[in-house]
Amino acid sequence: MTILFVRQKAKVEVLEKNEQKYIQDFKEKESFLKKEALISAREELHQEKMEFDEMSREKKLEFDKIKQDLLKQKDDLTQKEQDVINKEITLSKKEDEIEQKEDYLADAIAKQITELERVAQMSRDEAKDMLLSQLKDELAAEQIQLIRENELKIKETAEEKAREILSQTMQKCAIEQVIETSVSVVSLPSDEMKGRIIGREGRNIRTLETLTGVDLIIDDTPEAVVLSCFDPIRREIAKLTIEKLIQDGRIHPVRIEEVYEKSTKEVENKIKQEGERAAVDLGIMNLNKELSKTLGRLYYRTSYGQNVLKHSIEVGQIAGMLASELGSDVKLARRAGLLHDIGKAVDQEQEGTHVQLGAELARRYGEKEAVVHAIEAHHDDVACNSLTDALVKIADTISAGRPGARRDTLEIYIKRLKKLEEIANSYEGIKQSFAVQAGREVRVVVQPNVFDDIASAKLARDIAKRIEDELEYPGQIRVTVVREARVTEIAK
Repeated sequence: MTILFVRQKAKVEVLEKNEQKYIQDFKEKESFLKKEALISAREELHQEKMEFDEMSREKKLEFDKIKQDLLKQKDDLTQKEQDVINKEITLSKKEDEIEQKEDYLADAIAKQITELERVAQMSRDEAKDMLLSQLKDELAAEQIQLIRENELKIKETAEEKAREILSQTMQKCAIEQVIETSVSVVSLPSDEMKGRIIGREGRNIRTLETLTGVDLIIDDTPEAVVLSCFDPIRREIAKLTIEKLIQDGRIHPVRIEEVYEKSTKEVENKIKQEGERAAVDLGIMNLNKELSKTLGRLYYRTSYGQNVLKHSIEVGQIAGMLASELGSDVKLARRAGLLHDIGKAVDQEQEGTHVQLGAELARRYGEKEAVVHAIEAHHDDVACNSLTDALVKIADTISAGRPGARRDTLEIYIKRLKKLEEIANSYEGIKQSFAVQAGREVRVVVQPNVFDDIASAKLARDIAKRIEDELEYPGQIRVTVVREARVTEIAK
């Protein structure tokens, strides 16, 4: 028991020694760590202090630089302020000098005016009136000269550009012009067919004339029957009916009615096809069916010998090409050009001009107001208010006015030539005047002692203006003023 107690006591003592040693080691380690942490903290604090000092030095240098710049700017402003004050003083002195000179000049001018009035024996107002009169005459001459120079400059550019656009437009468009009359001729295989067309007691010819509304002229013309009617559609139906009857060989009233109905349907289909073809040729795909059918009727309509449908297609193409050259709406110009004469399809059946009827048709079938206005404006029934109106009007003039497009009556032609010469001869100082080139040019010979170069230019412009105001004509008329002085001497 005693031995065991001793052993346990020895163990306890060993454990107590170990514990004390452990505690001592821990305290030493704790002390070491504290010292190490303190040293590290002191080093970090020292590093941060150095960085702060460095940053403070930089900020101080920057502040000093800004301070120096501000001081320099202040000095500059002070110098500028002094310069401004010096300039104001200089300007004030100059103003005083100018006022003194103005007073001196006013006195000198007054003395000179008084002396001039005494020498010229004229008052100031009289001299002023004389100078103004001379100046007015000089300005009038210079004005005419400037107008002439500007006209020449404008012509050099405008005429060249216009000629280029119109020539390109007309070169692109080549449509066959068809000349028709109010009669049609049907060829017969033999003169015996005339009797069959007349029929027993004239029943066949009466049936034909009653159904078609066309006069059949059967005379001594060999192997031919003449159809006379002012309505080209009726005349075409009658011609087609007679040709079918001749080909069939059976000619009697019942057969005539059957063939007439077939021919009428064929002509109506032809009208429909021609209207659609005209629209397709110009790229117009949404044209009203009734308007297209009415347009196709123009295939059988002529004006001054010119086929109206072909004329309308040509106007649409020319208007479209002009619009393309000028950067305008090409589709709108083509549409308005195609429909501009649509009223001629119904003007023989309804009251009103073809312009009024055409505008009513276009408005009734839903055309845009721009198209309707172009139809109304192409003969100046209303004023042009858009580029499309002007282009359709120009295209219509080009198509109708170029040589060979239309036939004109001899009486109208002679009246136009006489009127041109009357306008030219109505001015004083005119020797002679001649309407040449089928009325497309007027040559005026003036007396050289009455007209100088400037007055001759003004005369040409005045005559051209009167022709525009007083005459209606296709295309354009050139006015040429000739001023010629001839001196003759005989050598002996």
